[in-house]
Amino acid sequence: MNDRGFSGREANYLSRQYRTLLEVSESIVSHRDLTELFRDLAPRLHGVIDFDFINLILHESDRNVMVSNVLETPDPNYACPSGECPMETPGGWVWQTQQPWVVSAMEKDTRFPDVTRWLTDRGIKSLCVVPTTTALRRLGALAFGSSREGAYSQPDVEFLQQVAKQVALAVDNALNFERAQSIQQQLKEERDRLSLLLEVNNAVVSTLDLHELLNEVSASLRRLIRHEYASLSLYDPETQRLQIHALDFPASRGLLQEGLWVPVEGTPTGLALTSRQPIFLTRHDIEQFGSDIVRRILGEGLKAGCCLPLISHGRPLGTLVVASLTEETFPQKDAELLQHVANQIAIAVENALAFGQVVDRANKLTEEKLYLQDEIRTEYNFEEIIGESPALKRVLQQVQTVAPTDSTILIQGETGTGKELIARAIHNLSGRRDRTLVKVNCAAIPTGLLESELFGHEKGAFTGAIAQRIGRFELANGGTLFLDEVGDIPLELQPKLLRVLQEQEFERLGSTRTIRVNVRLVAATNSDLTQMVADKQFRRDLYYRLNVFPVTIPPLRERREDIPLLVRYFVQQYARRMKKRVDTIPAKAMSALSEYRWPGNVRELENFIERAVILSPGPELRVPLAELKTATEPAPHSTNTLEEAEREHILKVLKDTDWVVGGPSGAAARLGIKRTTLQSRIKKLGITHPR
Repeated sequence: MNDRGFSGREANYLSRQYRTLLEVSESIVSHRDLTELFRDLAPRLHGVIDFDFINLILHESDRNVMVSNVLETPDPNYACPSGECPMETPGGWVWQTQQPWVVSAMEKDTRFPDVTRWLTDRGIKSLCVVPTTTALRRLGALAFGSSREGAYSQPDVEFLQQVAKQVALAVDNALNFERAQSIQQQLKEERDRLSLLLEVNNAVVSTLDLHELLNEVSASLRRLIRHEYASLSLYDPETQRLQIHALDFPASRGLLQEGLWVPVEGTPTGLALTSRQPIFLTRHDIEQFGSDIVRRILGEGLKAGCCLPLISHGRPLGTLVVASLTEETFPQKDAELLQHVANQIAIAVENALAFGQVVDRANKLTEEKLYLQDEIRTEYNFEEIIGESPALKRVLQQVQTVAPTDSTILIQGETGTGKELIARAIHNLSGRRDRTLVKVNCAAIPTGLLESELFGHEKGAFTGAIAQRIGRFELANGGTLFLDEVGDIPLELQPKLLRVLQEQEFERLGSTRTIRVNVRLVAATNSDLTQMVADKQFRRDLYYRLNVFPVTIPPLRERREDIPLLVRYFVQQYARRMKKRVDTIPAKAMSALSEYRWPGNVRELENFIERAVILSPGPELRVPLAELKTATEPAPHSTNTLEEAEREHILKVLKDTDWVVGGPSGAAARLGIKRTTLQSRIKKLGITHPR
C-alpha cells in the first residue's frame, strides 16, 4: 500500500490510465481526421481497457436519429453496422440522459432487446456506452464492446468517460472543420458559378455572333462541367425544325455539323423545346429515340448530355446542348446553373435575331435608296415620254391597259428605243408605284455572278462571299423587277427564274431556307426570243411565261413625226445642264435629223443632240451635218433581216472607230450602248477583227 491507500497494482493501473489520457490528448491535437485519430488511439487504449470494437454514435438533429460510425474493430462482425439507428438504442438513451450505459452480461439485458440480440449473436457479452459531450453541445455517444463478461468496472467507466470527453473535443473539431470545408467548398462553387454567369453575361453583351458566343460560353462552362460537345440550335417556326447554328465539337467525326436540320418530333432537343424543361440523358435514354439524328449522336460517341430550351418572353427560340464523350451520366445537380446559362444565351439569340432583322431592313432600305438615286442620275433625261405619233400612242395605250394588272410583261424593241422608260411607266401606273422599281441589266453582269445578283447569297456560299447579300428579287418584294436584256440570261439559270415566276419563291445561294416574294416582272429584250427558242438558246416554257403580254416599241425611223419633239426636248435639257442658251434650230438641220434613219434610235439621237449642244457657241444649234451624210439619201430597200442589219451597222461603226470598243470615242459610245453590251453583241453576231 502507498501513502494514498492504493496497492502497487492499482497505482500502476492508474498511472497507465493517466498516461493514456495524456496520449489521447496529444493524438487529438495532432489529428483532425477521426479515422486516423482512432487508428492511433486504439492501440493505446488496448493497454488499459478491454474491448473488441469502438463505435462512435452521433446525433443527427435534422432527422432526430443516431448515426453509427465504426471506428475500430478487429472483426466487422463485432461492430454495429454503420448507418442510422433509432433513438431507442443505448446510444440514443446515453445522448438523452447524459449517463453511461453499462451492461456486464448482455444476455441478461432486457431494456433494448433488438440491440441485445444483435450483439449476443456476435459474441458480445459486455457493453459500455458513454456520452461524448463538450461544454457547448451534446454530440452523441462512444460505445465499447467486449467478448468478455464484466469487462468494464466502475473505474473503467470513469476512465472511458474521460476518454469520451477528449474524443468529444476531437469530434467537435472534426465536425467544425468538415463544416468549414463544406461551407468553403460551397462558397467556392458559388463563386465559380457567379463568375461563369458573369462571363456569359459579358459574352452576351459584347458579341452578336452566335458562333463566337457559343465558343466563349463552352470554354467557361467546361471549367465547372466536363463536356466535349456543345451546340446551339435555332427553331424555325415555318418548318417546325431546329437547325444547328453553332457547334463546338473538336472531336467531331462529321456526323453532326452546322446547318444540320433536326426535327422536333422524336429527338431529345425537340423534347426539351416542347416541354420547355432541361432534359438529362444517358446513352440508354438517347437510344430510346429512333430518329436519324439520334443515330448520328450515337455515331459520334456521345454517352450523356443535357438539352436545355432557349425561351425568351414565352417564345421558344432554340436549344442549347452540352454532352460528354466519357461520362455515363450528366450531373443533374447542375441543372439550375445550366438553365441560368441557357436563359442568358436566349437573350443573346433574341438580340442577334433582332439585330439581323434590323440590319437586313437597313440594308434593304439603303439599297433601295441607292437604286432610286441611280435611277434619278441615269434617267434624268426621261422624265416624260416624248412623242405623239400613232405608233407610240398604240404602245402607250397598251401600257395603260396592262399596267394596273400584275401580269408579266415582255417589252421588245431595238436598242435605244426606250424600253426601260416604258417599264418605268408601267410601274408608275400600277398599284405597286409606292414600292421600288428594281432594275437588272442581265447583259451587264458576268454570268457567274448573275444568280447571286438575282437571288442573293449567304455568307461563305462561295469564294469571296464575305457577307450575306440580298438579291434583287427579295429587294423588289412588293414592287416591280425590270429585267433588261433578258435574252442574255444563261440557260442553266433559266429554270430557277421560271420557278420564281411560277411559285414566287426561291432560295439564296448557300441557303436551304425558302423565301417567298410578291414581285411583278417586266422583262425587256432586243433579241428575237422566238428564234432563240428555235435555236435552243432560250427555254420555251420560260418564253411563254414571259410573253404573257408583249409590248413592241417601234424604232425611231417608224415614228419620224416624233423626231422634232425629241430634238427640242433634248436641246432644252442639255442647254440647261450646260448653262447655255440655244433658242433656234435651223430648218435644214431639223429636216436632216428627221430624214436620218437613226439605227441607234432615241439613244443615238440623244447623244447626237448632246454633241451638237456642246459644239454650239451661240443661240443657234450647230448640227454636225457631216455625220448625217446619208440623211438625204433614200433608204435602200433591203431584204436583210434585223440581225443582219444590226451586224452591218455595228461593223461599220467599228471600222469608223478603228475597232476601238470602249472609251469616249469608242464604238460603244457612238452606238449609245454599254461596252459590255457591245462586246456581247459582237460575239453573238460573229463579228471578228480583220487580221
